[in-house]
Amino acid sequence: MSVVIPYVRDLQVRYGEVDTVSPLIRRVVANNPNPFTYLGTGTYLIGRGHVAVLDPGPDDPAHVDAVLGALEPGERITHLVITHTHSDHSPASRQLQERTGASTHGFGPHGPVDDSDDRVVFGDPEADGDPASPEPREGPDRSFRPDVVLGDGDTVVGDGWTLEAVHTPGHASNHLCYLLREEGVLCSGDHVMGWSTSVIAPPDGHLGDYMASLEKLLGRSQDRRYLPTHGPQIDAPHTLVRAFLAHRRERSDQILAALAGGPATIAELVPRLYADVTKRLWRGAAASVYAHLLYLHELEMVKVEDGESLRRTSRVRRRR
Repeated sequence: MSVVIPYVRDLQVRYGEVDTVSPLIRRVVANNPNPFTYLGTGTYLIGRGHVAVLDPGPDDPAHVDAVLGALEPGERITHLVITHTHSDHSPASRQLQERTGASTHGFGPHGPVDDSDDRVVFGDPEADGDPASPEPREGPDRSFRPDVVLGDGDTVVGDGWTLEAVHTPGHASNHLCYLLREEGVLCSGDHVMGWSTSVIAPPDGHLGDYMASLEKLLGRSQDRRYLPTHGPQIDAPHTLVRAFLAHRRERSDQILAALAGGPATIAELVPRLYADVTKRLWRGAAASVYAHLLYLHELEMVKVEDGESLRRTSRVRRRR
């Protein structure tokens, strides 16, 4: 029986306008919806008076104007806080810093990037009116370098607010969640979202790290609610985290079961495992399968059948 994930997807969005989420949190959603960002990037203004901006968003002047327009008279932005360096999260920090002088805070620059074309092509792009051209994924922001480097447990302190950094690698090696201590709200970035599972795309993404980071959150009783960068708040976060862990274990079991009948390539596995998903998302699915295979290989549960790259053409089988 498949794991049932209790998704939380109900969110009304008004692009360019500010919504009050809690006494210390306001949100402005960027107009960048796509299959990987849901309704768009939620940029959060933390505090009153001297304000932190968490996940400034994409390089979009209209969104930057909307974030600045969300300030009340006399308020100013003092801190720009980044969960991780993907193109829908950190690039707007450059424009905001130029216009406000605020300092940037994050774990560090982006991790390793594979510059090769990692697409796995599936079938005929024109077949059955279902084009196989992939949806664009949010790429790395390689230029971001924080003014202040944060590690696990470090804090960013402002006027009446405190953000505690929680290192949660997996989706990205430099991913940080942030606990707003005054409200017990964990700003969970892309690590835990209510509308979807997170994309784990090697080499920077790592499934083993992601699983360990989920387990880490289960041990944190102080995080009463999660506020992801995409989608609505999560009021029963540990229930969702447990479901995500169970889902990833189930997917690994499915891959091992598929390989029990003999070696297979990623291009052969994806249509079998994601038959009910549009082909436009199969590139992302291929990255996920690749991440699972790398993890299973580290656990010595699969091995490379030939000598070629596992990412593209290698065959794998369960190690006995």
